[in-house]
Amino acid sequence: MFIESLELNNYRNYKDLKLSFDEKTNLLYGDNAQGKTNILESIYVCATTKSHRGSKDKELINFEKDESHIRVKYIKNNLPYVIDMHLKKNHSKGIAVNGVVIKKASELFGKINVVCFSPEDLNIIKEGPAERRKFVDMELCQLNSLYVSSLINYNKVIIQKNRVLKESYYNSEINEILDVYDEQLKKYGKEVFFYREKFIEEINPIINRIHSNISDGKESLKLVYEKCEIRDLRKEELKAKTTLSGPHRDDIAFILNDIDLRKYGSQGQQRTAALSLKLAEIELVKNKIDDYPVLLLDDVLSELDTGRQNKLLNVIDNIQTIITCTGVKDFISNNFNIAKTMYVKNANVTLVEAM
Repeated sequence: MFIESLELNNYRNYKDLKLSFDEKTNLLYGDNAQGKTNILESIYVCATTKSHRGSKDKELINFEKDESHIRVKYIKNNLPYVIDMHLKKNHSKGIAVNGVVIKKASELFGKINVVCFSPEDLNIIKEGPAERRKFVDMELCQLNSLYVSSLINYNKVIIQKNRVLKESYYNSEINEILDVYDEQLKKYGKEVFFYREKFIEEINPIINRIHSNISDGKESLKLVYEKCEIRDLRKEELKAKTTLSGPHRDDIAFILNDIDLRKYGSQGQQRTAALSLKLAEIELVKNKIDDYPVLLLDDVLSELDTGRQNKLLNVIDNIQTIITCTGVKDFISNNFNIAKTMYVKNANVTLVEAM
């Protein structure tokens, strides 16, 4: 799988942009705030329907315009595909694959498989549970359409139930309504639990092997799924006016030997574990779809020391990788092979001859 080209119209600071990519390693470099990350973000949006920076659709559109267009051409299983996406400030996005309109944005998951690694991901272990749930959800949604359906249905019911809890007082009629929602949450929650448990089981041997290699056999790493079982907490929920149990409160523990990295890990240990997680994500996708995902490295190399940089760069020989950074010195000094180099300044992208 690889992306052939990208076209942007009125996306962020780009009015019109047309880029082609090499099947191997592509480097986008330049000063900060020039538009490098916007390029990676647009690809991620076409793969997952969402910005990896958490931005809303209207924030992706050039502030002088009302709509934006993204077009990605890519090859998957030796077949050509085109994704067209229209973003509108006051309407839901429009999406077409090979000219065929997709009615639900969720149907886009899995068309392009990407793994995105940014400086924020290095904090996934020390941040709150929501970030770790987001990681699992985004990967599962790209790999399993059944999970997408279960998660969407579960989240819809949670929103509906919480609305009732916020707007209503304790009475028999409300109990009947909440009973209906609770039955639905049990059904969809059970499905979400199942797929998350399976995901953790599948990624654990991969991440442990990768982390052992990075640490020269000195450390073992495993993920522990901390499932928040659905319980009958009606009185507490009426008082709190929110749903207090279920998959939306799950967490993932990172256990290094016998240490919970969330609580006791050093910054170095947490960052190494985050790197192992991303490398394991790449391998898991390869195992699932029999092809490598596209790897997006968003200015993450500057946040890693030389040892961790080399561990990451040594993995990407067989993967189409698009890297953003502020300079190319590290690549030149390490004799790392860059197939295509582009310089980004003020939303202009210039092809740079081989260095």
